[in-house]
Amino acid sequence: MTIVITGANRGIGRALFDNYSQQGKSVIGTHRAADTGVLRQLEVTDPASQAAFAKGLNETPVDLLICNAGIYPDKYRSLADGYPAGMWAQGFATNVTGVFLSIQHLLSNLQLSEAGKIAIISSQMASHTRAPGGSYIYRASKAAALNLGRNLATDLKPHGIAVGIYHPGWVKTDMGTQSAEISVDQSATGLMDRFAALDLATTGCFETWDGQAHAY
Repeated sequence: MTIVITGANRGIGRALFDNYSQQGKSVIGTHRAADTGVLRQLEVTDPASQAAFAKGLNETPVDLLICNAGIYPDKYRSLADGYPAGMWAQGFATNVTGVFLSIQHLLSNLQLSEAGKIAIISSQMASHTRAPGGSYIYRASKAAALNLGRNLATDLKPHGIAVGIYHPGWVKTDMGTQSAEISVDQSATGLMDRFAALDLATTGCFETWDGQAHAY
């Protein structure tokens, strides 16, 4: 089983990378920096970087692609003078376009798997049922990633590829802060259970790390 994880250098992505590695799985983790021998270089927003990464995989079947790379650029921003246009572009380039490009460039590898799966890490902040205000770029980009995943699930189902979208929990990471509710290991363990359960019967699901269906 071969697993590709984007944004595997820290936080949830690193915990997933470490846990799968400890299970003896073939795990390919990526990050923006140069290859380290452990993690491979991939700038998810750059089509050339995506193409080079995909070429490096040759015809390796990818059984699970975890689109984890993401940013939260607008935390603590003020509505009155924050949220510059460049920040919107950056947020959507990583959280939405980066997801799409990763899937697009690895589609042939996913099709080589007997049962390819795609897991998109979104957030409960993507749900229309949660609107406490603020974090406009992050909320909007994660909502777009959710919509992207739902539509990809429809298009990829005839090809035997299942797509799931997940809220990883409020996790104690640099992004989630130490005030968060759960550890990275709790999140990673729960998400791994969700990914294992994903199949064509549940494709398009939006679930929490602990297996609860989330409102869209």
